[in-house]
Amino acid sequence: MLGAKDVSTPLSTTTSLHLVDDTAVVDSIEFRRVIGSLQYLSLTRPDISFAVNKLSQFMHKPTVTHWTATKRLLCYLKQTLFHGIQLKKSKVSCLSTYNDADWAGNIDDRTSTLAYITFLGSNPISWSSKK
Repeated sequence: MLGAKDVSTPLSTTTSLHLVDDTAVVDSIEFRRVIGSLQYLSLTRPDISFAVNKLSQFMHKPTVTHWTATKRLLCYLKQTLFHGIQLKKSKVSCLSTYNDADWAGNIDDRTSTLAYITFLGSNPISWSSKK
């Protein structure tokens, strides 16, 4: 990771991740270890929640494409090492929730991905991304 190039997004917008692709299968134990660590990290990094959710769908049989996407996410984390949640005092105590869903967006099994983030004032207090 020392020579990793900078990336501006957790996932590539041009790469499609599918359950079955033409690339070779990689070590699933190492893939699961990394994804498990990323799931823990996503508790404090809402910017990676969707990417971690997407990559965790391939833990049973990860391929080179999935591993490449995981390495990209790690490069993103290296570049944004000091990003995190900063809670700021706010005079307004407004509770706001934003959500989004893609209706049957997964072409492998036609399931939807749902996501939400809740703010108290300008501070994120809860978020999730689920298939």
